[in-house]
Amino acid sequence: MRALPSHGLPRLGAGAALVAALFVSAPEARARDNVGAAILGGAAAGVLGGVAAGALINGAQAAPPPPPAYVVPPPRRVYVEEPETVIVRPRRGPICHFERRKVWLDDESFTYKRVEVCE
Repeated sequence: MRALPSHGLPRLGAGAALVAALFVSAPEARARDNVGAAILGGAAAGVLGGVAAGALINGAQAAPPPPPAYVVPPPRRVYVEEPETVIVRPRRGPICHFERRKVWLDDESFTYKRVEVCE
């Protein structure tokens, strides 16, 4: 919907009321009549009517909606787990594993053998 300019419709209404007041309310002019006062009175009535009509037209427009309120989301729930109890037991004995080690047979030849290594 296009907004109307603030000076367009009230100014048009005031001008139409002024022209109508000049032509309708002014009696036929006679010599030595007080025609100037009648024209001024009609002009004043037209201006007041235009102002009233402009106020009615501008007042009939819907008010703009209020700005949306910022809604704060609720805080997130955080679940904290209790730490597990850790039991550390001493070693029963050495830890052993097998490795392949190079074993020399003579000065030029060698072979690999599996050897158990304990720490």
